[in-house]
Amino acid sequence: MNEQTGEDLEGIETEISSASWGDYPLDSVFVRREERTVNEVISRIKRGRYQLDPDFQRTFVWDALKQSKLIESCLMRIPLPVFYVAEAKDGRIIVVDGLQRLTTLQRFLDGKFALELGKLDNETPHPLNGNRFLNLTVTLQERILDTSLLLYILDSKAPERARLDIFERVNSGVPLSRQQMRNSLYNGKATKWLRSAAESSEFLEVTGASLDQKTMRDREVINRFCAFRLFGYEKYKRADMDRFLGRALEHMNASSDQELDNLMDEFKHSMKMNYRIFGDHSFRKSLLDNDPYQRRSPINVSLFDVYSVLLADLPSNLEKSQLNNIGKILRKLVIDDEFNFAITYSTNSTKQVEDRFEIAYSALEGII
Repeated sequence: MNEQTGEDLEGIETEISSASWGDYPLDSVFVRREERTVNEVISRIKRGRYQLDPDFQRTFVWDALKQSKLIESCLMRIPLPVFYVAEAKDGRIIVVDGLQRLTTLQRFLDGKFALELGKLDNETPHPLNGNRFLNLTVTLQERILDTSLLLYILDSKAPERARLDIFERVNSGVPLSRQQMRNSLYNGKATKWLRSAAESSEFLEVTGASLDQKTMRDREVINRFCAFRLFGYEKYKRADMDRFLGRALEHMNASSDQELDNLMDEFKHSMKMNYRIFGDHSFRKSLLDNDPYQRRSPINVSLFDVYSVLLADLPSNLEKSQLNNIGKILRKLVIDDEFNFAITYSTNSTKQVEDRFEIAYSALEGII
């Protein structure tokens, strides 16, 4: 991993939560309220109905005292903060806010830790110190199991952008990127595929391992490749990138292993071809000068959209002279006013997406 990991990106619009909910009011259509006991929720987690641990979730970091205090709250019948969960298309329930608390409850019921509550006000050790769940009296065990949890459930039928906006608003922990949210909502074959693609040597080489893995910027650009590759830029409508990327993950989750293997082959082939043509300046505006010693500009995500999809169709047996010719054509596009505008401003608008793809395909007409 090089030192540039986590660099900024160009040509990507930051998705901002709506200032007004006029387009999709936050009402019972999107969010419903349920009360369930700890026993019910943990049972559903164990059956896989509640998704507690998608691979993006932050490493469990609560210390022994904080975990023990949560259990003590249950024993003292102190109401716990609200839990927010999201209903996936397949009926699973994805934890949005409350992962640490549910993980703590599950770990305690499974006997994974003993209570460490320190000392009482009179400096004597807390009488429950050292007790695991099964060491407690039946009365105290049932008090924990019967603790009521208030759940707010985000409906699976809510528009994609509304779901992500709500997700963003209610998360009380470390702020999540929208790709991290998608990774949770669509956890399955698709997210495993994105992870594998992001860890591939072909992708790491062509990007210089410069995209932030923690916020899943790397998986976001790959998600965009998948969407445009699977559906074509012509299917991008209403300037709704959230929905477009979500549809791609939905499609991939329903795809066969062979279809996903084929998509991976196309992705890796594209990464190789881009690197053969542009080297360390792949997907960057600095590719224009073709100088290996020039400082690289940030990865331009709109360039990634176009050139990753475009070059996936190149034959692998092209001669060096042919690759040089293709590179010359595509480098010139960066200084073309219309193309440069389409990869720089309002990049998620339908017109800009159409313009940059059509200009690039037209430039290589007869070659691809």
